[in-house]
Amino acid sequence: MDIIKKNLLMQIADLHSTPEGAYNIRANGMLDSRNTTKNIDIVTKTDKSGIDIIIKPNTVNESVHIPVIISETGIQEVVYNDFYIGENSDVVIIAGCGIHNCGDQKSQHDGIHSFHIGKNAKVKYVEKHYGDGDGNGEKVMNPTTVVEIDDGGYMEMETTQIKGIDSTNRVTTAKLGNDAKIVVREKIMTHGKQFANTEFTVDLNGENSGANVISRSVAKDRSHQVFKSNINGNNKCSGHTECDAIIMDEATVSAIPEITANSIDASLIHEAAIGKIAGEQLIKLMTLGLTEKEAEEQIVSGFIK
Repeated sequence: MDIIKKNLLMQIADLHSTPEGAYNIRANGMLDSRNTTKNIDIVTKTDKSGIDIIIKPNTVNESVHIPVIISETGIQEVVYNDFYIGENSDVVIIAGCGIHNCGDQKSQHDGIHSFHIGKNAKVKYVEKHYGDGDGNGEKVMNPTTVVEIDDGGYMEMETTQIKGIDSTNRVTTAKLGNDAKIVVREKIMTHGKQFANTEFTVDLNGENSGANVISRSVAKDRSHQVFKSNINGNNKCSGHTECDAIIMDEATVSAIPEITANSIDASLIHEAAIGKIAGEQLIKLMTLGLTEKEAEEQIVSGFIK
């Protein structure tokens, strides 16, 4: 693996060498390497591009890495990955996509990830997106995440767009059973003329189900962001959606949180805030010896950390 691919893996999956446990590394539209374990199997789909990740019941303290890297211009792909997490499991799944485009053609990865989380299973899912390269070709990523959580299941999602993605349409839907919970933490940075659209839809179908959807974003230069969330309380449940954004330069940000109570016992909250960096924050850091630019960088880094 060359230095460009290694850098992409480090950015999106914190990998400096071959990961432990199960993994599937996809590079430039093809399988690069794979490993399975006694409790985690990875199978190539036969009807379309993608893989099935099958985690046996009662699997604990194991991880799966499934990064995707593109280092050639002009590659455009759609990949379907299905995760089957057995009952009482407790696992970590590290995904993410990195694109290095030094050409003049568009490079694009659309990943459709479907999670089937069994009863009382716990999943931590980490997904990072990153783009670089000095070419004129676009770097586009459109992740779709579909989640179904059985009774007592739990999912924690951490999704991060680090930098360098020209256009992204991020769609997440989730359906929860009794006592099921989902926590989503999204972080997005856009700059230049980039565009990022995010849509969350959560159906709280089960009794005592719960959702907490939190987005933090920074829009710089002339970039544009749209955040939409919709939590539907269809039973006795609790739901919270929150969007906080820092806007800079000539950027634009739209936040559209929505909550719908279809049950008298649904308890739902939404919050949204968009604003520029406060002047007193800059002044405080500048009195410590930072330049205005360095102070801005410190504030932005802390905001989406």
